[in-house]
Amino acid sequence: MDIYGLTGGIASGKSTVSRMLRELGAQVLDADVIAREVVEPGTPGLQAVAERFPGVLDADGRLDRAKLGMRVFGDATERAALNALLHPLIGQQFLLRTQALAESGVERVIYDAPLLIENRLHEAMNGVVLVWVPREVQKARLMERDGLDEAAAEARLAAQLPLDEKRQHATWLVDNSGDLGTTRARVEEVWRAMLARG
Repeated sequence: MDIYGLTGGIASGKSTVSRMLRELGAQVLDADVIAREVVEPGTPGLQAVAERFPGVLDADGRLDRAKLGMRVFGDATERAALNALLHPLIGQQFLLRTQALAESGVERVIYDAPLLIENRLHEAMNGVVLVWVPREVQKARLMERDGLDEAAAEARLAAQLPLDEKRQHATWLVDNSGDLGTTRARVEEVWRAMLARG
């Protein structure tokens, strides 16, 4: 089975590209979805997060993502502690799912992961798709989407490797700074290139 990575940065449009790939018939595994599942109530993941970050559960015993986000986005040490808890659990689930898909005859999977390059997962992949926009576009979209002021948006951008640094690891670049039609045409090109590889 071929495994391709799909990555980008916050507010770069990675989810849009992921949806387009699904529409073209791609099997996409979303790291963010898996990350939510490993901290569902009753999971070892949620217990570990609650012990390390007291006060991040709501009244129903579910993870309060906003509270946790406030704790980790501005603090590299806290963010690293959270990643150390969750990334092994996410990786384990990813392996189980790719094995199940391979057994069902799926020939290629796309792993949609925001920290693909930061966590060096791209090194084991058959190729990487990077969704890219200029930094100022990324910041403006983030501020508008999440209702953040400039300082808060900068803090979130600083928590990730800049898109321009990720470019050197990309097999394919999808420039998402234009209209959706242009992005879709490029995504179709990338998908055809993946299919052509075998």
